[in-house]
Amino acid sequence: MAFQDKTLHCSDCGTSFVFSADEQSFFENKGYQEPKRCPLCRRARRSQRVDGHGHERPMFPAICAECGKQTEVPFQPREGTGIL
Repeated sequence: MAFQDKTLHCSDCGTSFVFSADEQSFFENKGYQEPKRCPLCRRARRSQRVDGHGHERPMFPAICAECGKQTEVPFQPREGTGIL
């Protein structure tokens, strides 16, 4: 099956993001469903989980440089990362 890049909308922040043909092939091979969140929101959601020792990971407030929405990320935001 030949995949083509397609644009999806994040269920969390509403931002549009590209679900590439390569990603679609990978997701299908793994039996995964199409992503509902953009890569930034997926990372933030994954990081909200506890670490391997049962401790909650610290979260830092951030503003997305692309859409301007406020969120939290699992790292100290710095200029040049796309998150301020």
